[in-house]
Amino acid sequence: MLTLISATPSPYARKNRILMLEKGIPFQLQTEIPWHSTTETPKYNPLEKLPILIFDDGRPPIYESWYIQEYIVQKYRGTGPDLMPSSIDDQLLVRQIQVLADGACDAMGLVFFENGRGEMKSHEWHDRQMRKVTGVLKASDELVKKSDGKFLVGGEYSVADIALGAMLGFMNMVETNFGIIHWLEEYPELRKYWEMLEAKESFKATQPVMFELTEKVA
Repeated sequence: MLTLISATPSPYARKNRILMLEKGIPFQLQTEIPWHSTTETPKYNPLEKLPILIFDDGRPPIYESWYIQEYIVQKYRGTGPDLMPSSIDDQLLVRQIQVLADGACDAMGLVFFENGRGEMKSHEWHDRQMRKVTGVLKASDELVKKSDGKFLVGGEYSVADIALGAMLGFMNMVETNFGIIHWLEEYPELRKYWEMLEAKESFKATQPVMFELTEKVA
């Protein structure tokens, strides 16, 4: 049995959860807040970041969501749908979309914590990160329009769609809870694509939920 250490709002862990659900891979979910003193994150990852995938057979744990995603795709090929196209060019496009999605989530995370700095907040830094987020949303909208609102690469459901869907779900959670960004009305085609993904059972089962930080983030 695999164990995935996750944080409830994390789009990074969510895409790993979605992939394993889609492929029918059994796993246990261990939820943590990596900034709290009770976290076991440093025990398994020297970078002290989530998600972490733990094996029950003595193999070392693996971490970083993109690497976990790649590990699952490669090691569990033939288990459930591949969710990765066969051609090299399409595989490279999938990974480029993953980079875009992760980059937007990275930038929005920085915005969230910068907003928590109060009077010390750097508006220039904040605006720089928000430009990244809005840039990725625009690029994502163009990808969706190019695919005629269907799956992004080759018309087939893949980890590219999982990555982009998890990112959009994260943006929606941030908009709902904090009002930091407003994209649903600006990008109707992108919204329609996201809603198509959110109708999937694997997306329904992994909805992001904001946690409450009770200790200082450092």
